Amino acid sequence: MENDINQIERQEQIYQLTTLVAGAFSLQEVLDKLAEAAVKITGVKACSIRLLDEDAGNLKMRSTYGLSEEYRNKGPVTRDDPVIKAAFAGEAVILDDMRDDDRVGYKEATIKEGLVSQLTVAMKFRKHAIGVLRLYSPKPKHFDKSDIAIARSVASQCAAAITNARLYTEAIEGARIAEQVRLAGVIQRRMIPDKAPFVEGLDIAATYVPCFDVGGDFYDFQSIGSGRLVITIADVIGKGLPAALMMGLFRGAVRAYTDNECSRSLPAQTSSGGIEQVINKLNKMACRECRDGEFISLFYGIVDTNTKTITYCNCGHEPPLLVRNQETADLDKGGLVLGVDENASYNIDTIDLKKGDSLFFYTDGLIDAANFDGQFWGRDNFVQTAKKCTQDSAEQIVKNIIGYRRRFVGLAKQIDDTSVIVVKFNL
Repeated sequence: MENDINQIERQEQIYQLTTLVAGAFSLQEVLDKLAEAAVKITGVKACSIRLLDEDAGNLKMRSTYGLSEEYRNKGPVTRDDPVIKAAFAGEAVILDDMRDDDRVGYKEATIKEGLVSQLTVAMKFRKHAIGVLRLYSPKPKHFDKSDIAIARSVASQCAAAITNARLYTEAIEGARIAEQVRLAGVIQRRMIPDKAPFVEGLDIAATYVPCFDVGGDFYDFQSIGSGRLVITIADVIGKGLPAALMMGLFRGAVRAYTDNECSRSLPAQTSSGGIEQVINKLNKMACRECRDGEFISLFYGIVDTNTKTITYCNCGHEPPLLVRNQETADLDKGGLVLGVDENASYNIDTIDLKKGDSLFFYTDGLIDAANFDGQFWGRDNFVQTAKKCTQDSAEQIVKNIIGYRRRFVGLAKQIDDTSVIVVKFNL
C-alpha cells in the first residue's frame, strides 16, 4: 500500500514538471525548480543540471540542489568526458562508487562533498542532446530500472522546459506581441515530429498543416520496446495561444505517463491495462486544467509488430480509418473527450493487422476544409481518396490526400489546422 502511495505521489510530481513547459518562467527559474523537483521525486541527496555550450564544447553548471558552492565550481566538464559521451549516446550511466571509479575526474572534490553513487542521463530535445541531469547519493546506491525510468522522465521534461524557456526568453526580448506569437508557433511545431520513426515492417508518414501561427493539433510517436510504437493524435478545442499552451502541457503529460506506465508494465499489460491507466490519468489532468467549454479529443494506440495488432482507445477523436482490400473500418471504440467528466470510463479495443493494411489518422481540420461555396470536403471524399491510394507509399499517400483536398477547396482560407498520419502494415 505504501509503495502504491509513493508511486502515485511520484506520478503527480512528474506531472507537475509538465506545467513548466507551458509556463512563462525565466530559464534560471525553470532550472532551479527542476533540480529541486528531481531530488524530491527520486529521493536522493542532490542533483545537478549541466547545459551544453556548443561553441565551447563543454557543459556549464547551470543549476544544482543539495550541492555546495565549492563543488559547483570544482572545474570544467567537457563533452569528451567518458560519462558524458556515454550519456549522449543514450546510456543511463551509473557510478556505484565515485570514490573509486576511473571515470570520475574530480575524486578529491567528490570525497570532500560526501558523494558516493551517481546516475547520469542525457537531456534531449528532438533527439539532440542539450545537457545532462545528474543525481547523487551520499551512500552506496544501486540505481535500478525504476530510478532510471524516473530520471529519464524528469530529464525529458527538463529538456522540453529548458528549450521552451529559452525560446520564451527570446520572445520577450523582441517586446512585440506579433513576434511572441510567431515564436510560440515555432515552439509548437518543434513539438511535432519533423519525420516519422523507422519501425521494421511499418511504412509511416505524417504531415502537419497549420492554419495560423499557433493551434491545438498534436501528434507524436513513442517507441516502448522492440516493434512496439505508441501513436497519439489529438486536438485541443480552442484557437491561438491558449490552445497551443494547452497542447504543450498535454504533450508533456502524454509522454510522461506513457514512460511511467511502460516502465512498470509487462508488454502484454501495457497494450490494455497500460493504455487504460494512461487515459484515466490524462482525463483527470485535462479536467483539472481545462476551463468551461475547453476539452481535448485524443486517439491513443499501440501498434505491435510482434503480435500484429493495434490496441487503442479513441477519446472522442475523429475515428481513424483502416483500409483492407478496399474495405474500411473505423477505429471508434473508446469514450468521451478528455476534460469533461473526471469519472468517465473508457473502452480499449484490439484489432488484428494483416499485410497490406493501411491506417489513416487525422484531425477534423482535414475533412472540415471548405471551398468558396461553403461546401466541406467531408469524410466521404477522404475515404474514397484513401481507398484509391493504398498501393502507394505512406509518404505518397499523405501527399495525395492533401493534394486532392487542395483541389477541392482551392484558395479558400481555412480556419483549422490539419494533421494526417498514414501507417502501412507490411508484415
